[in-house]
Amino acid sequence: MVSRATDAETRADRADHTAIRLWLRMLATNRLVETRTRRLLQERHATTLPRFDLMAQLERAPKGLKMGELSRRMMVTGGNVTGITDMLEEEGLVERVADPADRRATLVRLTAAGRRSFAAMAQEHEGWIVESFKELTGREMATMASLLARLKTHVRSLEERDA
Repeated sequence: MVSRATDAETRADRADHTAIRLWLRMLATNRLVETRTRRLLQERHATTLPRFDLMAQLERAPKGLKMGELSRRMMVTGGNVTGITDMLEEEGLVERVADPADRRATLVRLTAAGRRSFAAMAQEHEGWIVESFKELTGREMATMASLLARLKTHVRSLEERDA
């Protein structure tokens, strides 16, 4: 019986350039980890990855963040942030408060219930990610992180050059 490839990385062959195969492998691996994380967040906490991400940003900024800053940090549109914030506010997990530095601006911050909810999710989330990388040694992960940092810096410089 012939096995059918499930993704572009699996279908890549020796004729494909090494850089293409590596890029496809990175995409496939990222998609697998992200898909599993999304599923577990939904199953265990009835939430989505974007909601988790927004709460993670707010957890790092206890005094709150402006909507524009949340949008920038999450790399999504303001409309997406507003929709997620509205739902979390209805559930009592975040609140909007006046910015003491600029009365015209509003900050979003976690409520006490939001902090408790996020803490429970974050602990499990960390465990899922650690488990996903358990196949690699600490040294292998450090090497991979270093190589990816170097690649990220290079690609960023290409973007700056092209701009």
